[in-house]
Amino acid sequence: MKNTFVCIISIILFSIFLIALVTSCNKPGENLSFSTEYQAVFLDNGQVFFGKLENGGAEHPKLTEVYYIGQQPAPDGKQVANILLKRGGEWHGPEFMYLTKNHIVMIEPVSPTSRVAELIKELKAKQPAAEPAK
Repeated sequence: MKNTFVCIISIILFSIFLIALVTSCNKPGENLSFSTEYQAVFLDNGQVFFGKLENGGAEHPKLTEVYYIGQQPAPDGKQVANILLKRGGEWHGPEFMYLTKNHIVMIEPVSPTSRVAELIKELKAKQPAAEPAK
C-alpha cells in the first residue's frame, strides 16, 4: 500500500513537471525578446546570419540589417580569410530576409563587446551616408 502511494505521488509530481516544462516553452507566434541589438540565427543547413530579429517566435521571423560570414582569398592565393559581409550587395539587393521557423536551429544574442559586433560597427562606419529624400 505504501509503495503504491509513493508511486502515485511520483507520477503526479512527474506530470506536473512535464506540464510546467511544456507551458514554459515558447508558444507558437510568441515574440522572443533580446536585450542586445543584434542576434545570431543558426539555420539547419549550417548557415549563420547576424542581424536584428523581429517576431522571433512567428512562423516567418524577419531579419533586418543582415550580415553573414564569407571567405576572401589572400592576395597570394594560398590562404583564405573569413570576413563579415553585409547582405544587400547581391544582384537583387535584399534589405531584409524572412526565415522559415522550422529551419532555425538556434538564436543567440550577439554581445555588444563581441568581435561580430565590432565588425558590424566597422562596416557601418564605412557605408556611405544615405542620400536625403527629395
